[in-house]
Amino acid sequence: MGLLLRWVVNALGLLFVSWLFDGIRVDGVGWAFIAALFLGIFNALVRPVLILLTLPITVLTMGLFILVINALMLWLTGALLAGFHVQGFWTAVGGALVLSIISLAANALVGERGRIEVIEMRRDSGDSGHWRT
Repeated sequence: MGLLLRWVVNALGLLFVSWLFDGIRVDGVGWAFIAALFLGIFNALVRPVLILLTLPITVLTMGLFILVINALMLWLTGALLAGFHVQGFWTAVGGALVLSIISLAANALVGERGRIEVIEMRRDSGDSGHWRT
């Protein structure tokens, strides 16, 4: 259930990114869901190989090269799907950055069972000043 909710959030994220950036276009809600599925597959299969191959440059850039890899995954999805279009490298970088933030929020808030998880921070009643979850 959590996987399905994340898929929906990522599809909505693609629609938001296409609204935000002129160079990214989704030809409808159905294509957004298909693009989110393909993007998820590419991120699961191709992205780890690219991360491994580019590990030295990723370390040198303190992890910022991961954004380039995410942009390449977005561009690859746009290149292979007829209803999803990404024009230009910098548009792909901007779209990947926004999608990464949306995906990070979805992964942090949605549990494996599809429930929204909230972490509450409460201060101990004693004078110790410690926080507990």
